[in-house]
Amino acid sequence: MGEPHVISALVAKRAEIAGQIEHLQDRMRQLVVDLDNVDATIHLFDPTIELADIKSKVVPPRHQAFKGEVSRIVLTTLKNAKKPLTSADIAQRVMAERGLDTANKRLLRLMVKRTGACLRAHRLNGVVKSTDGPTQYKLWEICR
Repeated sequence: MGEPHVISALVAKRAEIAGQIEHLQDRMRQLVVDLDNVDATIHLFDPTIELADIKSKVVPPRHQAFKGEVSRIVLTTLKNAKKPLTSADIAQRVMAERGLDTANKRLLRLMVKRTGACLRAHRLNGVVKSTDGPTQYKLWEICR
């Protein structure tokens, strides 16, 4: 027989994966019901429409945002802020808004870089301004 701690870890991992599969199957069933409902509503307004001719919209790859999504979150966050925020604070908000794991340090570093690039582009356009912060991160705010 194998090592008990190895077997225990593998059993836990299997249970986790099985749970994810069940969750995704439930989600898929709900999406099919939602699609059927939208199709029925479309047919109420236009019974002659060919639903097969409607192309599916591609979902962006993991951690990639839809066009303009990060900019919208960044600018909304800065508009609602009562004080200047660091790029790390803004990246945390972007991750939370997009449903990403804010505890994942590696992903956070990536999102800080992406948020920083977004902020720099907006700074060039005169939408935001930055100042040196107390840490390694700049402080950002909306130009008023």
